[in-house]
Amino acid sequence: MDHSISTPNSITPILLILLGPPGSGKGTQAKRITQEFNLPHISTGDLLRSHISNNSSIGQKASKFMQQGLLVPDEIVMAMLFDRIAQDDCKKGFLLDGFPRTLEQAQQLAAYPFCSMAQLIVLSLEVPDEEIIERVTGRLTCQACGAIYHRRMLAPNAHNSCQACGGKLVTRNDDSVSIISERLKVYYAQTSPLIQYYDQLGVLTTFDGTQPPMAVYDELKKYLYNRLFSK
Repeated sequence: MDHSISTPNSITPILLILLGPPGSGKGTQAKRITQEFNLPHISTGDLLRSHISNNSSIGQKASKFMQQGLLVPDEIVMAMLFDRIAQDDCKKGFLLDGFPRTLEQAQQLAAYPFCSMAQLIVLSLEVPDEEIIERVTGRLTCQACGAIYHRRMLAPNAHNSCQACGGKLVTRNDDSVSIISERLKVYYAQTSPLIQYYDQLGVLTTFDGTQPPMAVYDELKKYLYNRLFSK
């Protein structure tokens, strides 16, 4: 049975926002959710890389800031995002992965005409800092295909090669205790008012992100089925 967002009892466009600290599993869950419900998966990081790669006007502006080690201003990020969600495949809804990051971004998003009419659902994955640090510092990435593994999930003799393509598995430079600790500080500083904002709107639901990925997904899927398709 097709449970895509085009189902008749879900005529109102859907705006799903998936929040959670770095390393909480947002990317994995976002891919599963968007496949299950036939929604576009929108990541501002992916959009930025795409615009820069295509040398678009937005990409050129963003690149100037990034080359200086500066954050891309909100006005550029929001212009890029609004350009994407104006496309036809987003008419029935979409999922934002890890965005907005600040209260100001959330308020700008809410003021956008499409988003102000959409059914807003915010899902937040909660994972303690110590678990995040263990996950990130144990992560191994294939240099060839980009597949991601974790040391505790691999046999000791399998840590050097990718099970998918045989490429070399390495620890990325940014997967260190110092860097992830700093990213967590930034996340909490920016996201605390954001969580409160969505909670006060009555659209925030939290989930235990420490469970195995499929257990987390099963809870998210069950919740969304109940919200979107129950009569």
